[in-house]
Amino acid sequence: MNENNAIYPSLRNRRVIVSGGGSGIGAGIVEGFVRQGAAVAFVDVQDEASEALCERLEEIGPKPIYRNCDIKDADRFGACISELIEQLGGCDVLVNNAGNDDRHQALDVTPDYWDERMAVNLKHMFFAAKAVVPAMREAGGGSILNLGSISWHLGLKDLVVYQTAKAAIEGLTRGLARELGGDSIRVNAILPGNVKTPRQDKWYTPEAEAELVEAQCLEGRIKPADIAAMVLFLASDDARFCTAHNYWVDAGWR
Repeated sequence: MNENNAIYPSLRNRRVIVSGGGSGIGAGIVEGFVRQGAAVAFVDVQDEASEALCERLEEIGPKPIYRNCDIKDADRFGACISELIEQLGGCDVLVNNAGNDDRHQALDVTPDYWDERMAVNLKHMFFAAKAVVPAMREAGGGSILNLGSISWHLGLKDLVVYQTAKAAIEGLTRGLARELGGDSIRVNAILPGNVKTPRQDKWYTPEAEAELVEAQCLEGRIKPADIAAMVLFLASDDARFCTAHNYWVDAGWR
């Protein structure tokens, strides 16, 4: 992010919880909220990266709170979210970012692998939303943002279980938006294209990266800050009538 990025006064002092905030897109989202003056807490399992992020961001805004938590353990994850809500004094924004796009072939998928991938990419989003609803009701409303993916819209290979979970996120988003709208809780999904992160770099050769950019309407690589920019808008009061929809940040990938 740079000095030309939008500042949303409504995000100052907002209480924000982010899953998978220690690296990649999640770290960009955490940084974006810190720069807005929000009180941010995030969970991850990467201690070194997460602690380094907290130390770095302390120089530019309120130091975020980090908790090591395995999102696959629904009971522990729910308890961790409750602890963070108590520490923040409430929750105004939840960003369900955590996920994992390990490649796999359909014929190699076992029931255990299926269950583990759904826990990583889908299940935790519902239970995190469930955990923050009482605090958001008490606050008079809130914003829940679920990170989906363009991948299933494109039908990319070696990602069938991941894409199944990401497709379900869009249904989850619309269902929760309807159910929680009466409490002034907005629920939206953000669908990133291929975002340049160290994790994504391991999947692409320079030649494959060039082909990816060629498939976009816009040249260049999407960065975590580009996804964070959409997250910040949808979390702010400027988006007060935006709910139940998907917002694409994919450079027109086709």
